[in-house]
Amino acid sequence: MATLTQRRADGRLFIDGEFREPSGGAVTPVLEKATGKEIGRQATGSKADLDAAIAGAKRAQPGWAATGYDERAGLLRRVARLLEDRADEYADLIVRETGSIPGKAQYEVGAAGNELHGAAGLTTRATGEILPSHNTGKLTMIQRVPVGVVAVITPWNFPLVLGMRAVAPAIALGNTVVLKPATLTPITGGQFIAELFEAAGAPPGVLQVVTGPGGEFGGALASHRDVNMIHFTGSSEVGRRIAEIAGRNLKKVSLELGGNNAFVVLDDADIESAAMIGAWSAFHYQGQTCITASRHIVMRKVADAYRDALARRAKAIVVGDPSQDGVGLGPIIDEKQRDRAHGFVESSIRQGARLVEGGTYDGLFYRPTVLDGVTPEMPAFTEELFGPIAPITVVDTEEEALELTNQTEYGLVNSVFTADISRGLAFAERVHSGMVHVNDATPLDEAHVPFGGMGASGLGGRSGGEANLEEFTERRWISVQRTPVQYPY
Repeated sequence: MATLTQRRADGRLFIDGEFREPSGGAVTPVLEKATGKEIGRQATGSKADLDAAIAGAKRAQPGWAATGYDERAGLLRRVARLLEDRADEYADLIVRETGSIPGKAQYEVGAAGNELHGAAGLTTRATGEILPSHNTGKLTMIQRVPVGVVAVITPWNFPLVLGMRAVAPAIALGNTVVLKPATLTPITGGQFIAELFEAAGAPPGVLQVVTGPGGEFGGALASHRDVNMIHFTGSSEVGRRIAEIAGRNLKKVSLELGGNNAFVVLDDADIESAAMIGAWSAFHYQGQTCITASRHIVMRKVADAYRDALARRAKAIVVGDPSQDGVGLGPIIDEKQRDRAHGFVESSIRQGARLVEGGTYDGLFYRPTVLDGVTPEMPAFTEELFGPIAPITVVDTEEEALELTNQTEYGLVNSVFTADISRGLAFAERVHSGMVHVNDATPLDEAHVPFGGMGASGLGGRSGGEANLEEFTERRWISVQRTPVQYPY
């Protein structure tokens, strides 16, 4: 196993086991989100670079699929050890490149390690099954086989763990991967992952990492004849375009998309606990996750108390450079995202919502915001906000709360808060989403639990644990006729 000697933040691609300059020679700076200082460079790859990466992955895939499970598991465990050895360094760079606080970055490094260890365990799962046949002389086998070349396109909000969530199980199950990280986080989402696999001794072509324009590369990957599967994590808008292109080319596709998630507070809830968990669900990482609580649906009996408690917590949060002690929220990822989120706040206020707390910003630093009097027609209710914004909608009955929870095209995750566990479970069982939590936050994730949504929140399978077997393999039927048979012709 090689040693990690330097950070690969120098603007190169990773193709066929080596770091190389982009064919056009173009590189751009990567900036620290809180300060604007340059922290590295990223290569702007070309179509020729992408074609070379895909061709190398295709060449490598049959040989990689034929390796023993112990070799595939061993590679992933070596990557995990290397990551753990440099956990502090990687967490520091996540803070700088994504604008997250250290706690979020440390969680991400640990979660990425869990994904690697979990994927290593997949290599020893049963790769087939024997099924009965009406013909007693026939052996009927169902095998799991690798999909082939998997293109993985990842977002900027959790670049390391959302990269490993797809890369690790795909490689564990005999596929090769072409990874395209977000242009806003090419180091932690791409170059460092490549460095880890290189140092762990990954055979050339098993993992390829290409950086370049998202719109151009996403379409090229989805339409390329030698890419067998697209795994995309990002917005529902882009996911629809990826699915359309992949569908025309009859590729397997897995989409982990957005969410407009509800945090429901019933009238028997412990308000201080609900406000504490509601604040975390709405504001963590500046509200920039698909599992953020962006609709707070509260029964009227407790609405005033919940609003006041939530606003008090929002006001107490320190916003600033996340590398400094005591900071609770860092910067929004860029001006475009800040303006989008602020626009939802302003338009909802014009339509009658009331600003209770926040609603202001200094550069990319946006104050955690609480809106009251939000109705189902306002953008603060209908849109995925992707900002530290908690819109409160008041309802009179539990049935109305359930109806509004399900009144969205999304179906990723929702939470309900109540003192009565049976009541909470009954509510959860009527919610239309891939995940529902009773008396806990919306932003929950565990490596062994299937993660994914319904409707506009996802298409295809689930990520996590045993679900990865379905995600990254195909089924093949092999039958063996052990006794002579007769056919009419």
